[in-house]
Amino acid sequence: MPEPDAPDAPDQALPPSVLAVSERRTGARGRLEFFWNLVFRGLRRMGGHAEKFYVTLGIFLLAGIIIAVAGTLAFAELGEWVKKGYTQQFDVAALQWLAAHHTPALTTIMTEITPLGTGVVVLTIVGVTAAFLWHTEHKISAQLLLAATAGNIVLNNVLKLSFDRARPSVFEWQTHAASSSFPSGHAMSATVVYGTVAYLLARLQKHGWSRAITLATAVVLVALICTTRLYLGVHYPSDVLGGIIVGLAWASFCMATLEASIVLARRRGAPSILHEAPAPVEGAVVAQLGAQTGAAPAASTPAASPTG
Repeated sequence: MPEPDAPDAPDQALPPSVLAVSERRTGARGRLEFFWNLVFRGLRRMGGHAEKFYVTLGIFLLAGIIIAVAGTLAFAELGEWVKKGYTQQFDVAALQWLAAHHTPALTTIMTEITPLGTGVVVLTIVGVTAAFLWHTEHKISAQLLLAATAGNIVLNNVLKLSFDRARPSVFEWQTHAASSSFPSGHAMSATVVYGTVAYLLARLQKHGWSRAITLATAVVLVALICTTRLYLGVHYPSDVLGGIIVGLAWASFCMATLEASIVLARRRGAPSILHEAPAPVEGAVVAQLGAQTGAAPAASTPAASPTG
């Protein structure tokens, strides 16, 4: 008896969607099928390798842009309130309260702290930190710090000229001050420089607690500098708040740009990128070493003989 023809099992086993795609591709490519197969195979391979890279790069850039836009919008809204005089009553009341609580000892402390936000001190800290980062082969970080500082100086001067707000005259100043009042240059410079320096140094530390101390120290230092500008009578609270907001927006954008630049440099295989990666946290390193040492004896133990 002749055997019946075997059914077309491969076609019947495939799902209809796969069959449709297969038929569509073969029919559309025609005589150039071999050429188009090579093209689309290459595109799929490149897309698989590039997908993770572009997603990571996009996340960093998007986060920086979102923070920068949010800070810009908040600063623009605050600036409108300042121009229209909505903050003036609160600003004056806050300075009057501070004037009522002046003491000689506290005034001495405030006058010693406030120079930490001046241009000479800030630029010295930036220079020393940038030199350290460059010497330790963290050149991208050093360049970012210099760019963030330069951008901060330009941006603050442009904003001061734009708003041209007179400084407060609620009580006699306890220190020298120049230029216009809004936004506070001390508050903005302290936020950008000390925040960026703390971030870059925290990336080099292996202990989670040391990173937290570094960042917390920067926060306390910025808060003290901003408080001195109010206590000494040279800025309104809205001036200081404006400097903090725009400083945070600019510093966050610069930090996101750094991480995106590192991802891009890693993609290109730049040799300097090996030094730019954040230091691993000690707990994670210990756990990884423990897992490796635990797996090593198991791998080196010979298998039991089947004959006993």
